[in-house]
Amino acid sequence: MKDTLHGAVAPTALVESPGVFGWYRELGGRERKTFWACFAGWSLDSMDVNLYSFVIPTLIGLWGMTRADAGVLATAALLSSALGGWATGIVADRLGRARALQITILWFAVFTAMSALTNSYSQLMLVRILQGFGFGGEWAAGALLISEIIRDKHRGKGTGVVHSGWAVGWGAAALLYTALFSIAPPEVAWRLLFAAGLLPALLVIFLRRVVEEPPMFVEMQKRYAAGLERRSSLEIFSGPYRRITLLASLLAIGAQGGFYAIMTWLPTYLKTVRHLSVLNTGGYLMVVIVASFFGYVVSAYFTDAIGRKRTFYLFSVCSVLTVLAYTFLPIGDGAMLVLGFPLGFFASGIYSPVGAFLNELYPTAIRGSGVGFCFNFGRAIGALFPALVGSMSAVIPLGEAIGAFAIGAYSLIALAAMLLPETAGRSLYAVEAE
Repeated sequence: MKDTLHGAVAPTALVESPGVFGWYRELGGRERKTFWACFAGWSLDSMDVNLYSFVIPTLIGLWGMTRADAGVLATAALLSSALGGWATGIVADRLGRARALQITILWFAVFTAMSALTNSYSQLMLVRILQGFGFGGEWAAGALLISEIIRDKHRGKGTGVVHSGWAVGWGAAALLYTALFSIAPPEVAWRLLFAAGLLPALLVIFLRRVVEEPPMFVEMQKRYAAGLERRSSLEIFSGPYRRITLLASLLAIGAQGGFYAIMTWLPTYLKTVRHLSVLNTGGYLMVVIVASFFGYVVSAYFTDAIGRKRTFYLFSVCSVLTVLAYTFLPIGDGAMLVLGFPLGFFASGIYSPVGAFLNELYPTAIRGSGVGFCFNFGRAIGALFPALVGSMSAVIPLGEAIGAFAIGAYSLIALAAMLLPETAGRSLYAVEAE
């Protein structure tokens, strides 16, 4: 079908397939290749990023860092990822979504591996900042690519299930941590863990061979070549987009601030507050990680079935209730293991609607800038949460500090979603006309 404004060819609808995986069977070859490329990119991105949370206790012991120091390291990487994400969004509007994805994956893989060579707090700080720049960019490029390739009625499921790759990468990091710290002394194991972060660089070879730019992006580049004036990346801060950018950024702050407040400190909480061993810590975390995978997937289906906003409401409320129970109630280890499932399920599942939702708010010409800024501004502010939790844990119990910041974050998501429009089923071609 032709878009009358731009002459772009929209995806042709296929006969609807029944069953839980019917939506995937409807996808064409290009959609499937892009789906798996983005899934793999997000999984490996997650693996590299989550390696740091597992070595915090070791570095505290080896280098004499405080919890506040460790929180600042985590925050520094997240702040640089915010800048990298917006910059990548702008680059993706000019050079292409697929090309931007390749660059960012190679970038974060190299600097994760370089973390293994550091010998001081200041050296690790520098490398983590550089690694964060690529980490933030990968999400922006991948979210743009999958959202523009996959058809409208399955965008929520497609982008949401891609997010489940985060749990896969997180699980891979947990397994590497458990294996390496079981066979090597801590002073060696943490370096081996970071060195494994170079593996995602191999994915770039696959991306260059099979992933193409979205047709709507290609069409836009042809129009620029024919003389169309390029729209400014700063347009997201003016006119009708100003309010959207503000509210979408607040929503992203809530989603990421809550997640980082919990997950950055969870291994440390389990080991130093609950006094679990390396193997037991890994076991508890695997419950949370498996739950996260199912949370992403279930939320992805909800995103298309009940809408983006209702999914945000549901997962926000359930996240608050679970965090309250996990960090404030005097529960035993067995109850904590059981509660780990809803903790991971809701804290992660709330991410699934974000990619589709942000992409449906902006036209193609400035979509990269809009999506990249909102998600990564949210990351920049949310990045403060780990450092604040670390500082607050000096005056109140670590569990209570985690809970307080997480509850505030999830309340912010519900408020922002209430003030933004519902975009379920919206065609990206229709956004061009608004």
